[in-house]
Amino acid sequence: MAGMVILWTDFLVFVLVVVTTAFAIYASKKEHLRAPWGRVIRSRTGMGTLVVLCFYLAIGLLDSIHFHPQLPAEEQGGEGKYSTEIISLFDQMVDGLRTRQEKTYSAPLAVYLYAKETIELADGTTVRDFPRLVHGGAHLTDPQQEWLPDVIQRTMLGSLKGIVVSLVLANILFMLISMRSARHFGQVAKEIIAGKTEIPWRVMLMTLTVVLVLLFSAMELARVYHLFGTDKVGEDVFYQALKSIRTGLLIGTLTTLVMLPAAVLLGIMAGYFRGWVDDVIQYLYTTLNSIPGVLLIAAAILMLQIYMSNHAEEFNSIVERADLRLLFLCIILGVTSWTGLCRLLRGEAMKLREIDYVQAATAFGVGHFQIIMRHILPNVLHIVLITVVLDFSGLVLAEAVLSYVNIGVDPTMNSWGNMINSARLEMAREPIVWWSLAAAMVFMFTLVLSANLFSDVVRDAFDPRLRHNR
Repeated sequence: MAGMVILWTDFLVFVLVVVTTAFAIYASKKEHLRAPWGRVIRSRTGMGTLVVLCFYLAIGLLDSIHFHPQLPAEEQGGEGKYSTEIISLFDQMVDGLRTRQEKTYSAPLAVYLYAKETIELADGTTVRDFPRLVHGGAHLTDPQQEWLPDVIQRTMLGSLKGIVVSLVLANILFMLISMRSARHFGQVAKEIIAGKTEIPWRVMLMTLTVVLVLLFSAMELARVYHLFGTDKVGEDVFYQALKSIRTGLLIGTLTTLVMLPAAVLLGIMAGYFRGWVDDVIQYLYTTLNSIPGVLLIAAAILMLQIYMSNHAEEFNSIVERADLRLLFLCIILGVTSWTGLCRLLRGEAMKLREIDYVQAATAFGVGHFQIIMRHILPNVLHIVLITVVLDFSGLVLAEAVLSYVNIGVDPTMNSWGNMINSARLEMAREPIVWWSLAAAMVFMFTLVLSANLFSDVVRDAFDPRLRHNR
């Protein structure tokens, strides 16, 4: 794509995609990893929540492809084709939400501003009333009579579109499964609809239908209204909530990318080598745990702010500045959160090194590196995976808390924490502006709930103690 811009977090996102894909290929060839994932795939809760998580991931990936937009022909002037502004592919797809701006607050699906203003009439007199919005409901001639039927009609139209798309996708699925299993299309469809398949396709299709109905209904309404209202400067709150998805996902995933190497390497080394190696690593994570995490994060963010203020010429745009702060926050959270997994892996490595096949490999003179890679690491991957999926939702919530106390992501970056932080003053005004807080809570609650339910399924599938107790 011409005018492409690769931010640091964009690069790491796609590194994470490559690593995840490589791990999936590796796991598919190993029975001890393939079997637990098979149990996850057969779980109705796991696959239902996976559909919701895929919706969030799709938005996050689209929002991680950045570029300079091409200027209109009349503005190019024969010099440069591209604007200095940096937007994402997701921004371009929802350009209407991004560019439609009102004067100030407006309620969800409103046609008028939220506060009265002095309006000058055609005859020169002035009245105190609620002004019409520039974009929200601008197509309505008589809002008092037309608004409710229009909202209902657009909601029903969006729901119909969602159902049609889900039916098309369902038929494509039926066709693919019938072709692969060499069975009749109707027989496959009946089995899936009746819920008699090993993989819970029916639950996935039902969840997908709900997601698509909500998505298309929201798209229909957002075309002509502000679905979740507007904020103090008139920006669309629905757009802000959607843009915050990338920030939440990055905090939950890039922190893991930073934390995993140190936790896995030091945890296995401490448990396998023991002795002075174990003492040094224990001293390291004990010392780090003794420092309050919030104070360490605050000190690091303040140091970064001072550096960026003194070297403003190094940052070409506000987007790059905010991206660096987000990356730095992920690094700091990773540095402060690797100790728990390190302790778990240390204890597991101490147990594994005493097992007969490891002792036999040592007696035959097999090198330490080969023993760790062949016998220790594969047998602790389930602990790593369980910890990663369980920590994800906690990190998403941590971003909201840190941004609330002004030591999180940059204030110019869209995040649920910044939305909640700005809602502090909005909830204290009269009348109350509640929709920014509500939008952030709805999107964050859905992501965290889905991640928690999915992580419970993964934990049950990979934890051998839970499997043996059944």
